[in-house]
Amino acid sequence: MSLKPEIIQYLAQRAALNLPALWAAPVAAHRANSQLNVALNQPLMDIYSVEHKSIAGPTSNLPIRIYRPNDKKDLPALIFFHGGGWVLNFLEIYEPALRKLSNLAEIVIIAVEYQKAPEHPFPAPFDDCYATLTWVVTNAQQLGVDKAAIGVGGDSAGGNLASAVALKNRDTQLIDLAFQLLIYPCNEISMNYASAVDNADNYGLTTKSMRWFWEQYLPNKADHTNPYAVPALASTHSKLPPSIVLAAQYDPLTDDARNYHQKLLDDGVMSFYKEYAGQIHGLFNLGGVTPDADLMYLDIATQINSILGRSKVGRSKVGRSKIE
Repeated sequence: MSLKPEIIQYLAQRAALNLPALWAAPVAAHRANSQLNVALNQPLMDIYSVEHKSIAGPTSNLPIRIYRPNDKKDLPALIFFHGGGWVLNFLEIYEPALRKLSNLAEIVIIAVEYQKAPEHPFPAPFDDCYATLTWVVTNAQQLGVDKAAIGVGGDSAGGNLASAVALKNRDTQLIDLAFQLLIYPCNEISMNYASAVDNADNYGLTTKSMRWFWEQYLPNKADHTNPYAVPALASTHSKLPPSIVLAAQYDPLTDDARNYHQKLLDDGVMSFYKEYAGQIHGLFNLGGVTPDADLMYLDIATQINSILGRSKVGRSKVGRSKIE
């Protein structure tokens, strides 16, 4: 299938901004340009509450946001790690998508602002994300979260971080994770697959940009073989939680997601895979641009609840929002 018409228009609008390549300007400039993200112009769905907190991480305080769809106790929870190549993006960009997903799935979502490369390369972002899981597990009762129904997830670099946290959680046996949600994850540093060639340019994220992100996150070559940095390299992916792996057709990382899904299946892990035809990297934040974003939220909600044995997804709206 060719690119969806609305995605062709979106890419043309992005190109018209004439933003510099990642390697051609300071990181501070790219972070400033993140304020142009289309998600920041999306309306915010009403939700029961959004709580802004700060928790203690291994080396700094970590801002988190807690999205609650209703006042029920013992709700499932998703700990969400955002994308941006371990370098860019911030929680406001994810606010529209996470509100919708929390309502649809009827789950509590805890999103964390982890430290970023290149100032804080691996293992800092990974350690921050694992510390967030530990905090949620420790405070599950106060959060009104069912400790037996906690999952991790993220998009792109956040998918990498979720994969790595799930691996460490398995190794440490902190908790039995209920699920992992991996949205076009970047789990294989070599990028030695066809989509990195076929979709290298002209679809938003480029292969060259993805390699630049890896260089910022893993400047130490010794880390290139660490499975907590490069989850595809784990000696086994057995005993990981049931997985939801999502990809876009026109993305350098399409095969990364597909290959990781296959690794999970090969090692006996239940895994659901879906590839969105005519779509690009970043679909998760394109609500209001393409109806496929809303389809993705519904698919995620449906699959999470299927894994948890819940019969239906939540309502799309639940009254007025409360922000604390």
